[in-house]
Amino acid sequence: MKKTLALCTSIPEKQMEIIKEQCEITICGELKHGKGNVTEDMTKEECMGHEIVVLGDEYAGADTITAWAESGMKFMGVAKGTPATVDHDAIQAAGLELSYTPGRNRVAVAEFNMGLMIAAARNLTLSCTGLSKGEHTGPAKDNIYDVPDVKNVTFGPLDENHPFTDYGIGFELYGKKLGIAGYGAIGREVAVRALAFGMEVLAYDPYMPADRVEADGAKAVELDTMLSESDMVSIHLPVLPSTKAMVNKEWFSKMKPSAYLINTARAAVIDQKDLVEALQNKEIGGAAIDVYWEEPVPANHPLLSMRNVVCTPHMAGLTTDVDNWSGTMMGDEVIAYLKGEPRKYIWKVRK
Repeated sequence: MKKTLALCTSIPEKQMEIIKEQCEITICGELKHGKGNVTEDMTKEECMGHEIVVLGDEYAGADTITAWAESGMKFMGVAKGTPATVDHDAIQAAGLELSYTPGRNRVAVAEFNMGLMIAAARNLTLSCTGLSKGEHTGPAKDNIYDVPDVKNVTFGPLDENHPFTDYGIGFELYGKKLGIAGYGAIGREVAVRALAFGMEVLAYDPYMPADRVEADGAKAVELDTMLSESDMVSIHLPVLPSTKAMVNKEWFSKMKPSAYLINTARAAVIDQKDLVEALQNKEIGGAAIDVYWEEPVPANHPLLSMRNVVCTPHMAGLTTDVDNWSGTMMGDEVIAYLKGEPRKYIWKVRK
């Protein structure tokens, strides 16, 4: 008799062929209804009575998980890098282990993180937005293809009206020091890329052995050293009771006045008021932010109007490739369960 699988996220066809041999599959949640179109009650009802439940971004609180366990759930998976959308205590109380997909978007976030660093260092968004708004442009022309024969085409004399004067010319990443707070899957990917840019990487992670950090070419350091010496500080911390608002005015007071803060992790690890004040008071040079304390970010949030801040709408971990990585990892977890083999990606509750 085949096992029953409630599937809310996609798994590559190659693995699905193996799974289909042993499972009757019910498509549920966002895989059935589309992104953002599912309530927890809908997910609870659709996944009830299945031995295997695989979620994507769907929520499952304690009541939902308890009901699933009582209806026969023996395997639960969440195809996310941090499964914050489910109640871990309820999973543990049911005597189950939770499969997840750590590092599924580590390359996507790391590449985006480097992009934010470049954008901040070279004032890309400020100058791009300025030109789009008509700043530092010439008069409109009837024929834009009629151009003068000039060998050295420039924006004109470097005076008070020049874009370099207005936006600033920025600095190179090469030769600068990058501080990394949290040397997990994403922090490491950022470090490797930063090293390729010719940066020196100072990593702070009290839970990561120094030899593993230094094997990559980075340097394991204490927090104060990382903060005081870095030209950029990149945050890669999970949201835990111990890390909430950990990045605060104490951190900013130890950073260089010219240093930039980069955050593609979670906003909750930063004290919001302390960051805004540090930027307004020029305690630090600037920031590049992809995540916010409330999303969508309020239209009147001060970060959005600061010329020394690059803001993007929580998109670092989103690429057309990420679902394939997470689906592949979760598919392997389901297949291991079906074969009675140990699963590789089991969530450990962190404090």
